[in-house]
Amino acid sequence: MDFPPWMQRAIQERLDEVTVQIEHDPELSRVRGETDEAFDALFAGKDVEQTSEYAEWEDRYIVSKGIENERLYMQGLRDGIQLTASLLGQSMLAERGHESD
Repeated sequence: MDFPPWMQRAIQERLDEVTVQIEHDPELSRVRGETDEAFDALFAGKDVEQTSEYAEWEDRYIVSKGIENERLYMQGLRDGIQLTASLLGQSMLAERGHESD
């Protein structure tokens, strides 16, 4: 099913808005800062993949991506529920309007 262009633009605008909100999230900023510190420590060693710093950086990177993905998913879920409820409400109002004719 193809969405009309206005809906595609609205979805893209909402995605952009949520992405900006997540980028400025305090918890995610803290985790990213820790990830960056671990990444900087990573290159202090010679055999990067065999160091504990690499393992720490990798763990922190996975956690930060997990938080980001979870936030995107949850906001998408909330937006989807809100959109569905709105569309169902409009549909019910339209049906009631036809019943009274």
